Amino acid sequence: MIDFKQKIANEISKQTNLPEQDIYEYIEIPSNEKMGDYSFPCFKLAKELKKAPQMIAEDLKQNIQFEKEIMQKVEVVNGYLNFYIEPLAYIANVLIEISEKKEEYGKSNMGNGKNIVIDYSAPNIAKPFHIGHLRSTVIGSSIYKTYQFLGYNCTSINHLGDYGTQFGKLIEGYKRWGTEYNLEENPIDELTKIYVRINNLCKEDETVLEECRNNFKKLEDKDEYCTQIWKKFRELSLKEFQKIYDLLQVHFDSWNGEAFYSDKMTEVVKILEQKNLLKPSEGAMIVDLEEKNMPPCIIEKTNGSTTYATRDLAAILYRARNYDFDKALYVTSYEQILHFKQIFEVARHLNLEEKYTNNLVHVPFGMIQLKDGKMSTREGNVVKLEDLLNEAIQRVTNIMEEKNPNLENKEEIARKIGIGAVIFNDLYNSRIKDEIFDWDTMLNFNGETGPYMQYIYVRTKSLLEKAGYIPNVQEIDFTKLIDEASLRVIKLIYSFQEILVQSAEKYEPYIIARYLIRLAQSFSSFYNENKIIGEDKSVQDARLYLTYTTSIVLKVGAQILGIQMPDRM
Repeated sequence: MIDFKQKIANEISKQTNLPEQDIYEYIEIPSNEKMGDYSFPCFKLAKELKKAPQMIAEDLKQNIQFEKEIMQKVEVVNGYLNFYIEPLAYIANVLIEISEKKEEYGKSNMGNGKNIVIDYSAPNIAKPFHIGHLRSTVIGSSIYKTYQFLGYNCTSINHLGDYGTQFGKLIEGYKRWGTEYNLEENPIDELTKIYVRINNLCKEDETVLEECRNNFKKLEDKDEYCTQIWKKFRELSLKEFQKIYDLLQVHFDSWNGEAFYSDKMTEVVKILEQKNLLKPSEGAMIVDLEEKNMPPCIIEKTNGSTTYATRDLAAILYRARNYDFDKALYVTSYEQILHFKQIFEVARHLNLEEKYTNNLVHVPFGMIQLKDGKMSTREGNVVKLEDLLNEAIQRVTNIMEEKNPNLENKEEIARKIGIGAVIFNDLYNSRIKDEIFDWDTMLNFNGETGPYMQYIYVRTKSLLEKAGYIPNVQEIDFTKLIDEASLRVIKLIYSFQEILVQSAEKYEPYIIARYLIRLAQSFSSFYNENKIIGEDKSVQDARLYLTYTTSIVLKVGAQILGIQMPDRM
């Protein structure tokens, strides 16, 4: 497919002798479509060319040359050079490319030979998989799928919270009251009750807290009893978590949690000792980060047990050696920004190549909040994600019972719409923003929502089914699609790969989500302004094929977000 932006950059580069890649990055897509398809701000060149932007724009307009089949016209507006692509060039490029690639449309080989490690989800063993874990799971999964679609070799890691002082607490609670709780029947709920109970006792009695810390130290030292109980907690928890991952259609290449690094932390400590970076502080061992304007990074606690940071450092060593990553992403809440700044700084001293330490990236996101505030496992105030997903499915089922009671496969369709609504709602805004969970917004079939996008997709499928055929692209008269509504859809489809690249570069799935809404809205306008079936055969074929291309991009884009499309609703 022709890269119009690249052609513009190449021509400007030839006229100015400035690097083509720099020019390419300066080229913009105007917010007002009447100002052209692409725009080049000539003030970016004023310093190098020692001319006024308006003069640069006029000179370039006079000298640049394009094939008439590609460029309709070039205009100068206030120091901007605006380019209008020939409509038929857009139409032919998009429709022919779709006919060849179908659901591979938008794929790229830009990631060939590059390894990306993405660490996301990471629920805590023996605690509820609650609504707060939703964001890491769906944001991380979408970033994974985006990079994979662009040709990168991706490894998804679920760095389970299966180690730490909280397990010392659980072990202590289990020792004291284990026989009172039925872990086999409802493990997470029962373990949560134990955790809340022992946590409250720790607040009242410091000696109990000390026993809990000692339990974790015993776990680190491979104490048989503590290890056996911990394994039981882990196995029961993973079985419950898998139900949620199945609902969300999320998978992982690695389930190595914190405990996996229990025998790999010694090396981290030795390296830091050899470099004289470990210092005693109030009985603990730290790396002083004062020069970097950060608090110290605690490597060992006062009782000799390790920390979350020590395990993350061991994981960096392991992942560099085993995955040879070009980039390692950590998708966690913004509450951990300082933690990752600290470990990324300490990681520079672990005898790794800069290739690894320079490409550690924290991808922070805002919190999910209920209307009555935040959640806390310690207090037992959580909304379990499985309950929430099942409620979404039930709410959609109720809507369908009211609006379309005779619909076949209601259960499967309700699952796709309900789960899709939850995922889309989470991904529709920039990840850094806090999210207020609101059912009315999420399940609105007319707003900028997952159900709306799915509804438009179902409409495309319905039109194709009604027509009974998909036209042959070789027989389509492209001139039947030069109206404004058709062109708007085609230009959006043309930009699909660029949208994916932007999303990957910024680690922002919302760029894809908002793009899909724009495409759905544009198709809706196209549908309302153009009769698709029943017109002259050549017009019908052209419009049907545009309907077909829209259905493909909506479906592929939704899959990258982790959303399944129903065929009916």
